Amino acid sequence: MPLTLVLNGHTRIFEALEVSSTLEDLLKELELKGDRIAVEHNGEIATRQKWNEIRLENNDRLEVVHFVGGGSIG
Repeated sequence: MPLTLVLNGHTRIFEALEVSSTLEDLLKELELKGDRIAVEHNGEIATRQKWNEIRLENNDRLEVVHFVGGGSIG
């Protein structure tokens, strides 16, 4: 059964994931690397060390921010 999540304010269905998939599984599905990502899970910051422990349930709310370098200061 697919997993339904609210990701960055939008309801999305993830066919490749199911209930009890981990946050790490989701980030792999989204093809995001962990070195420049911040994740909030149901209102709490999810530390990188816990990504493989956090189990996702239908309708969980996630905010995922991917930081991109570049630009100039001046």
